[in-house]
Amino acid sequence: MLRTHRVLYSQAGPPSGDWQPLNFDGEAFHLKGTGELARALLVLRLCAWPPLVTHGLALQAWSQRLLGSRLSGALLRASVYGQFVAGETQEEVEGCVRQLQALGLRPLLAVPTEEEPDSAAQTGEAWYEGNLDAMLRCVDLSRGLPESPDLAGKTLMQLKVTALASTRLCKDLTSWITKPGVSSELSPERLAEAMDSGQNLQVSCLNTEQNQHLQASLSRLNRVAQYARDQQVGLLVDAEYTFINPALSLLVAALAVRWNSPREGGPWVWNTYQAYLKDTHERLRRDAEAAHRAGLAFGVKLVRGAYLEKERKVSQLQGTEDPTQPDYEATSRSYSRCLELMLSLVSHHGPMCHLMVASHNEESVRQATKRMWELGIPLDGPVCFGQLLGMCDHVSLALGQAGYMVYKSIPYGCLEEVIPYLIRRAQENRSVLQGARREQALLSRELWQRLLGRSRRLLH
Repeated sequence: MLRTHRVLYSQAGPPSGDWQPLNFDGEAFHLKGTGELARALLVLRLCAWPPLVTHGLALQAWSQRLLGSRLSGALLRASVYGQFVAGETQEEVEGCVRQLQALGLRPLLAVPTEEEPDSAAQTGEAWYEGNLDAMLRCVDLSRGLPESPDLAGKTLMQLKVTALASTRLCKDLTSWITKPGVSSELSPERLAEAMDSGQNLQVSCLNTEQNQHLQASLSRLNRVAQYARDQQVGLLVDAEYTFINPALSLLVAALAVRWNSPREGGPWVWNTYQAYLKDTHERLRRDAEAAHRAGLAFGVKLVRGAYLEKERKVSQLQGTEDPTQPDYEATSRSYSRCLELMLSLVSHHGPMCHLMVASHNEESVRQATKRMWELGIPLDGPVCFGQLLGMCDHVSLALGQAGYMVYKSIPYGCLEEVIPYLIRRAQENRSVLQGARREQALLSRELWQRLLGRSRRLLH
């Protein structure tokens, strides 16, 4: 049970001496080369230009017709692809990881494969089975990456459920489980039993074809989780849209029942919670209590959220209540409350409760580091930080140099697969890209200082 593993980090109280906040003014940029900084500044400025993000796929197709695939690809590799992607081959990914490790950062690999909501382009079990193979290869790649003796922490990777189960199935399940008085036939325990036994699962709200797809999806999810557990790789499940999130949470809860028990040494399956949704704090509290009662380890990736604009449009079209916070300040307050809740749980339940503070917001990161200090949570304990590769390096580097565990989310793969993925992510994260002005200013300052320093040396 969870109580037997309880570790009260806060018993020791905060360390002696005054709290020293981290410095996010770009001093850690001295660790990076001038070429890297110049590319980062150029790409971040381009990505902050709304027309480029809105029409990214059309512009990519136009550049291929005008310049040819080879030249267009070379330009992308030297800019956007090189900034945000680890590479295509295992050797390229390993090289990127070594560079990160030298900076005190850890990799969080992500397979750029997914099914867009209501997309009819990707159908049939063969597509999902191909994604399963890609996920299993990602486990192998994550496990086989070079390790640094100076960097502790779990090996982690990202998992997107709709790469293994159709969005249509998730919508149907969501519409059923959100109805009042739903029976226990869709309980996490029953789904976990079906995963374990491989027996056919019959759910009354689904037809024969849907039941078959549900069984195949459960099998795929369980295979990834089992293989990841065997290889000692934790799975961070991505959150998606609210109209399928209840189904995703059900599937993740079923995986947690099977793979987050104390005997498995978990948590091996983490769920993602989006602070821009109004009900997130209550769901997080409820899920944490449920895990505690069941004696399960609890892993959380806490994000602000990436689907704000689309969520609001969908609610307007359907005439339903907007599920999102009214503004950025309300989202920040929600994130702060969720962060405080999770850090309190970590301080009381130790290794049975893990948290990734996935944020580019300096104030949220400062809050997390200060509360860790006040609660006596060690830097190499169950709390880590996460940012995207190629962004927010002034925060990531400062955290890494201070000894915190920091992961960079790293997509990898061929240009043709990854560029559409990056464009969709950019469209979902417009506010993050447009809000990176401070990072751009810090990059500009560092580059000017290097240029002026070199000029002075030449003059003397």
